[in-house]
Amino acid sequence: MPDLVSRIAPRHCALLIIGMQKDFCAPGFGAHRAGRDLSMGQETIPRIVRLLEGARAAGVTVAHVGFATEPGHGSDSGPWLAQRRRSTFSAEDLCITGSEGAEFVEELEPLAGELTVRKRRYSAFSGTDMDLLLRARRIRTAICCGVSTNVCVETTARAAFENDYYVVVPADACGSWNRDLHEGTLENINHRFGLTPTIEEILGVWAEASQNGAVPQ
Repeated sequence: MPDLVSRIAPRHCALLIIGMQKDFCAPGFGAHRAGRDLSMGQETIPRIVRLLEGARAAGVTVAHVGFATEPGHGSDSGPWLAQRRRSTFSAEDLCITGSEGAEFVEELEPLAGELTVRKRRYSAFSGTDMDLLLRARRIRTAICCGVSTNVCVETTARAAFENDYYVVVPADACGSWNRDLHEGTLENINHRFGLTPTIEEILGVWAEASQNGAVPQ
């Protein structure tokens, strides 16, 4: 079985930063107005910044994944909308296309040349060109981080696995409004879908790859 070092070699892994948008992470925006505890999401921001900086330095492919809802329920099906209306600390108008709430938080804004994928459902692979973009870059491993651990991160990680990618979910680079759901998701991923190392472990592998000249040009 390939170990962490081989799975996250910079030349064939991608960092997927999921849902780090104002409506999910910033005080005063959609999820916060719906009563969601933002503490874990807020805690992840500086941690993901470190992971992102390490990825950029190592030449890792970076994909910023944002949720997008069309105004007037233009992207909502009946089943989707029905569940959104009863979901915990959620709302049917989160991340409306073109709204400030749909913007990525300032600390994690994409740089020119980095991938940006907008999704309509929980998975970054559902109805998007994520798989095509990753395969075009010969990516073998998806590192999934962001919010929420038990929703968009988990669903994306499962989809990546089902699409035959190795999956890595950094345990300290994702967050939820509920720590029990967060921990349960990480345990389940570690059992069935991938690895759950720390940010430090990942950065250590990338730093060593840089020293050994294994960083893609």
